[in-house]
Amino acid sequence: MKRVRTTAAIIATVALLVAGCGGSGGKSNSSDSKTFDFWSFANINQKADVDVYTKAHPDVHVKLTEVGSTTETAQALTTALAGGKVPDLVLIQADDLPKFMQSPDNFVDLTTLGAGNIKGNYLDWVMAQSTTKDGKIIGVPTDVGGLAVAYRTDLFKAAGLPTNRDEVSKLWPTWDDFINVGKTYVQKTGKPFVDNTPTSVFFQAVNQGSERYYSADHKLDYDNAQVKAAFDVTLKAFGAGISAKQGSFSSGWTAAMKKGDYAVVCSPSWMLSQMKTNAPETNGKWDIATIPGGSGNWGGSFLAIPKRAKHAKAAWDYISEMQSPQGQLAHFLSQGSLPTTPSVYTDPQLVGRTDPFFNNAPVGKIYTQSVVGLKPFYFGPQDGPIGTEFLNTLTSVEQGKVDPANAWNTALTNVKNAVRG
Repeated sequence: MKRVRTTAAIIATVALLVAGCGGSGGKSNSSDSKTFDFWSFANINQKADVDVYTKAHPDVHVKLTEVGSTTETAQALTTALAGGKVPDLVLIQADDLPKFMQSPDNFVDLTTLGAGNIKGNYLDWVMAQSTTKDGKIIGVPTDVGGLAVAYRTDLFKAAGLPTNRDEVSKLWPTWDDFINVGKTYVQKTGKPFVDNTPTSVFFQAVNQGSERYYSADHKLDYDNAQVKAAFDVTLKAFGAGISAKQGSFSSGWTAAMKKGDYAVVCSPSWMLSQMKTNAPETNGKWDIATIPGGSGNWGGSFLAIPKRAKHAKAAWDYISEMQSPQGQLAHFLSQGSLPTTPSVYTDPQLVGRTDPFFNNAPVGKIYTQSVVGLKPFYFGPQDGPIGTEFLNTLTSVEQGKVDPANAWNTALTNVKNAVRG
């Protein structure tokens, strides 16, 4: 999910970064080869990883700058690559990576630092996203976003619905079944069922197909049957009257979560930590069930080193240690991000990982099952803008600004304009 600030705010952020301002937690890296600049998104607690690394390597200093949203981070990097001061290490969200892959010479080929020896550690379909046709590796994956459904057991019980996670999972093998359960919940309680439909339905369903906005031969195809089906089931969910119309991560979303104004959030693995942070008073009231359709992935990021980085070796040392299978396992155990390293998917620490906030649900097992065997779609350079326009149109439907009958054509028009722009 991308948080959007005003254009003026983004320009100001980019200007500061390119000028070499901002950051925290380190000495100047002008001469210290063990000090490096690291640009990351905000609100994902990247500092925790940096602290782990610098504690293990007290002679290393990391100048961490949390730029802003994923979009703002990508925009700042684009500006820096055009001639400004680049970081030594940067986190790039998966939807933004394809546009940078169009100019791989802007980045260090990580095979020159040893990435070729470790590429087999990662899910092949994830690693393929950051590998050029001629075998250059531009980024190392940090996580994937397996899909599941977080639901309030107390609210389900009050509605006369099952509360056991296995029984709940059986309620919705398909999205149509999910909608029907929502209608039952609304009838029994008079309250909305799901937080919203754009992210809890569309962004889940559209990430479950074999194609998304590009065809298998890498051509733009954002109005294909699979995208249309995800869009239509979202409109059906909205039309069923089951949505609380609370946009993900908004202040209203957080307040409604605390009050129990909705019972379900379709949650990629990375969203669980945000739920715990935003609504700590709901501790123990949630559980986790299987996503309708059984599998899917929304999210994930990559660490890359710009070509003009002054301290590429120090940045690579960080990548190779923190994104090793054991490094990703440790990150999952502390932060909840799902590893991209399948060798740890059978590790007792991951398989046995439960989360008391979510009624001791086996989060490791549930989320890895949603990505194992997944047949991925191609990520293209316009994936980010296209997804944003579909999401914005569906959000406008929930806000009463777009007629559902005209929503698909409105979305396609907006997407075409965004792609041309």
